[in-house]
Amino acid sequence: MLLRLNDVNICYGKAETVKEINIEVSERSVVGIIGANGAGKSTLLKAISGSIPTAAGEIWFIDKKINGMKSHETVKLGIVHVPEGRRLFPYMSVMANLKIGAYLRKDSREIKKDLDEVFELFPRLKERRNQRASTLSGGEQQMLAIGRGIMAKPRLLLLDEPSLGLAPLMVQNVASAINDIHKKGISILLVEQNAGLVTEVADTGYVIETGKIVLHGKMSEIMENEVVKKAFLGLSG
Repeated sequence: MLLRLNDVNICYGKAETVKEINIEVSERSVVGIIGANGAGKSTLLKAISGSIPTAAGEIWFIDKKINGMKSHETVKLGIVHVPEGRRLFPYMSVMANLKIGAYLRKDSREIKKDLDEVFELFPRLKERRNQRASTLSGGEQQMLAIGRGIMAKPRLLLLDEPSLGLAPLMVQNVASAINDIHKKGISILLVEQNAGLVTEVADTGYVIETGKIVLHGKMSEIMENEVVKKAFLGLSG
């Protein structure tokens, strides 16, 4: 198993926001996490990447317990977090943002190879490689955020709401990119509220409600659940 969470609890101050979470991500898989705003999805990814501490439970990556590790340490292990909101360096160029993704790496030949693969995956970034990140459209900025994540050479990519605020055509581009990244052997843990996107790319999924996992199974079957449609995705029928 690539990633395993055992009875993980996370607190903000005195409030317990994530409670007894158990999640597994196997090698070469795409796993989706869905739920309403404020359910604890983003908090969970932050804990996995080391941005915030856990209050209880264990997080295992391959055969290493990673509770208490900092973000730069989890990146070295191969866990790369693409956060909600992209978090780019707006006044730096596209190329500079991409190179920052590889800041912990020393393998210059492989870095160049991965940069070429990012440009193959997102040709728009190659066209705009000398532009400031702030001048890109929302969709292009999301491409850049994912591309920067790839430059860190992840074994597990954590994607937080990659379709947020994007036009339908750009959402489809993001879905295609996720599928292409998966084909390269990278496992993905995806937090997403776009039903079409998560169903297209994820093999299995978890539904989280007020900090607890309430449903787990094949993503296609989860999305057919009427409770999920109404309570978490705002759909009916």
